[in-house]
Amino acid sequence: MKKAVAFVLLFACLLFSIGCTGAQELQKVELHEVTRSVFYAPQYVAISKGFFEEEGLEINVTTSGGSDKAMSALLSGQADICLAGPETGVYVVNEGKADHPIIVGQLTKRDGSYLIGRQPEPNFDWKSLKGKTIIGGRAGGMPLMTLQYVLKSHGLVPGVDVEVIDSIQFNLMGGAFDGGTGDYVTLFEPTATEFELAGKGHIVANVGLASGEVPYTVYLVSQTMLEENSDFVKRFLRAVYRAQIWIQTASDEEVAMAMEPFFPDASLDSLKIVANSYRETDSWKQDPVMQEADYNRLLDIIQEAGELSARPDFQTLVDNRIAEQVVADAD
Repeated sequence: MKKAVAFVLLFACLLFSIGCTGAQELQKVELHEVTRSVFYAPQYVAISKGFFEEEGLEINVTTSGGSDKAMSALLSGQADICLAGPETGVYVVNEGKADHPIIVGQLTKRDGSYLIGRQPEPNFDWKSLKGKTIIGGRAGGMPLMTLQYVLKSHGLVPGVDVEVIDSIQFNLMGGAFDGGTGDYVTLFEPTATEFELAGKGHIVANVGLASGEVPYTVYLVSQTMLEENSDFVKRFLRAVYRAQIWIQTASDEEVAMAMEPFFPDASLDSLKIVANSYRETDSWKQDPVMQEADYNRLLDIIQEAGELSARPDFQTLVDNRIAEQVVADAD
């Protein structure tokens, strides 16, 4: 009898142990990001502050080096979710793919790049770029198209009044400028500030402020993921939204410290400067819901750049249902 009781107790303990172990297991998530930038601070905050872990998610971040590469990873199944420019989703829809990706959340709301020159220009005027050469990003990418949009709004025609180099890979633009190519280059943070601190260039303008608000960086998943694992998407966006809320009241130093593990080559002081810069320019979205009016402005920019064969309906590419539910649940 005693042996039987002991066996039952032992079996119960084993079941309890297995149950506890299972409860502690995290769902592994492959996230491919367009590039590594302080511009995406809320994402790194969500990781370092443990918001994803509290949702049962273990995030493995791969930096793709371009929105097209992040999208390729999603389409091939290498990524569960990707952080990329929404234009990549537009292109895939216009290619006629039935199982095209879906935008489920928005992270940033304006261009995050800065125009870097070789000399200080405290009274910079966009019209002064006439006759100059700018390294502007890859053809069809948001950095280049937003820059072209700004140039045109100041009466400059790319290719006529100003030469814009669009053949240099995104993550090689800074090196090309440092090597002597071009009069100006557009760079994201923390690279822009690091260039200035190292005396390699000078920040003369903020492209995002000049272009206005636009859904610049978004999260995309496959239709299959959205249909079969919507709970994962909800938990992911809930962690992101917590970070979006947290960052609004956190100090620049707190934001910098939360991002520090993701930027080992950047000093805490430079991260504080950059965090303040993006905060001052209101670059981070306060919630993950994309607005249709902003989406249409995005299409206007792509169309003006000559890269839009058709204007996909908002409902075709964007699904706000989970993001809206996440926001509503938090209220």
